[in-house]
Amino acid sequence: MGVPLTKGGNVSLSSQAPGLTAVTVGLGWRVVAGCDLDASALLCDQAGKVLSDQHFVFFNNPSSPDGSVRHSGSGSTGAGGDDEQVHVDLARVPADVAKIVFPVSIYEGAARGQSFGQVRGAHIRVADQEGGVELARYDLVAGSLSTETAMVFGELYRHGAEWKFRAVGQGYVSGLAGIATDYGVDVLRETPGPESTTATPASADGEGINAFAPTTPSVPTPTVIVPQLPMAAEPPQPTGSSPMTCFFDPGHGPGMTPVTWSPQWGVPRPIQVCGGCAQRVQTTPPPYYTPPQPGYPQPGYPQPGYPQQPQGYPQQGYPSQHADHQDQQGGRRFGTGALIGAGAAGLVGGALLNEALSDDEPEVVVNNYYED
Repeated sequence: MGVPLTKGGNVSLSSQAPGLTAVTVGLGWRVVAGCDLDASALLCDQAGKVLSDQHFVFFNNPSSPDGSVRHSGSGSTGAGGDDEQVHVDLARVPADVAKIVFPVSIYEGAARGQSFGQVRGAHIRVADQEGGVELARYDLVAGSLSTETAMVFGELYRHGAEWKFRAVGQGYVSGLAGIATDYGVDVLRETPGPESTTATPASADGEGINAFAPTTPSVPTPTVIVPQLPMAAEPPQPTGSSPMTCFFDPGHGPGMTPVTWSPQWGVPRPIQVCGGCAQRVQTTPPPYYTPPQPGYPQPGYPQPGYPQQPQGYPQQGYPSQHADHQDQQGGRRFGTGALIGAGAAGLVGGALLNEALSDDEPEVVVNNYYED
């Protein structure tokens, strides 16, 4: 008896039989009357996909294109309790074949209400083709299966220069369609039609054949169409919008441009403004960034209909400043009359120092807009 394996276990066949060149893969099972199982072989590349539909070997396509993998057909062989056997000439397997997978499926299992939960004594074994000596064996545990209608029993795969065998035991409740999805077998993909839901590859004479159809005619199964649920529509995404409005005037629209604002009293800080206000801030000396607002006197902006306050700040006891004595930087200005009334330059300096150190702010209306 060969090396017994459990699900997921593997063994080196080359170590078990040095000089091994060919093996026989036997698959067997016990089922109730009317339950028809079929074994097959898939020659896959390094990515785990079948090389082509011709590299899907089963009783209606009994040999791979190169002849390295051959299906013996259905029916009990007697040897080792196998129901079907697949012969593999390891020396002839193409180099681009990384593994050979051995699935077993129940013919029309879903339509007939049959599954592997009704199968007993399922196994896969590997024997040396030259002497028939069993090298490895995997017995599927009865009762561990339920609604599966197709299964991958095991696989032969390359490991460097060696050939190894792995017990897989992977079940598919979706039958052959699940195997087709995993291994890319187009011939197994189900396509709805007026008389059959099983895809049929073209035979050598150009006529269609059913991949797993029995030799006797069968009643076609009805087509089952599963409606696709509509995908939920994504909410519309706003375009060109911003969560912030213009700092100086929300009516300007979104504040898309960051600038540094120097208020007349306070510390400069970053704000978000519209494009027009951004240009004004970047081209106008501080602190008069705020545009004139209708109905209110604005410092630095003459307003129609209102008496305009002269630039600078009138001091009690001093006449207002004159235009010819305004400084060139937009700061505080003192007219000639103020200087004469002071009587001396020292008094002017004292007044300025007193103003600079005072906490009282001048009564000037400044329209600064802050975000909520």
